[in-house]
Amino acid sequence: MAAQSFVGTSFKLPIYTSNVNAIGPLNILESIRNNDLNIKFYQASTSEMFGNVDSYPQNEKTSFYPRSPYGVSKLFAHWSTINYRESYDIFACSGIAFNHESPLRGDEFVTKKIIQSFNNIYNGNQEFVELGNLYSKRDWGFAGDYVEAMWMMLNNSSPNDYVISTGQTYSIKDFIEKASKYFDFNIIWEGEGINEIGINKNNNKTIIKISNELYRPAEVDCLLGDSSKIKNDLGWIPKTDINQLVEIMCNYELKGEI
Repeated sequence: MAAQSFVGTSFKLPIYTSNVNAIGPLNILESIRNNDLNIKFYQASTSEMFGNVDSYPQNEKTSFYPRSPYGVSKLFAHWSTINYRESYDIFACSGIAFNHESPLRGDEFVTKKIIQSFNNIYNGNQEFVELGNLYSKRDWGFAGDYVEAMWMMLNNSSPNDYVISTGQTYSIKDFIEKASKYFDFNIIWEGEGINEIGINKNNNKTIIKISNELYRPAEVDCLLGDSSKIKNDLGWIPKTDINQLVEIMCNYELKGEI
């Protein structure tokens, strides 16, 4: 599970990202091969491996086209896991997890950044939040549900690779609007592109701005997962929808409750 998992940072630190995300899992797989073939291994693969997708939704048979050093590094680890499973009969499986969020998400990730910034603005400790592409769409789920899927994969009778997702996709702007109501914001949008802003209509203050620096060099426009394989094989389905996820994360910032 250890990784350099922030896509934006991977463009700035591609070698470090690759050493951690690609060579790290390979070292573990080699240790298993050399020491104990009975050890079970879970590879935390990612929807970012799909990248520039050519079909919707994405499943285990969808072609990979990563658009970041992060996605490329994860794809190396993903195929390494398959290779070691097939070559050495290791119980090695990969969960191709779409975005999974929780109150414990790192501050640099957009969902946490939005909600934490809204809380700061609500309490008068911040004027606005700067974001990148508001129209990027992701399949967001709750980390607690996804860990259950990982546990089920590791406790299955045989190793396999599965997409873990909710089957629903929302834009960053959608996420903003869902979160804003918990802070009594009434957001209206003005402008286009880099000049688009979000204004809290309650006091006419601009609380959302766009920064060109927060756009990725290569964008991934939309990711949408098809988790029917893990549902059919293991009986896993996500219990938490996007509205419940936003509520959980906002309540944590406002009340310190998980």
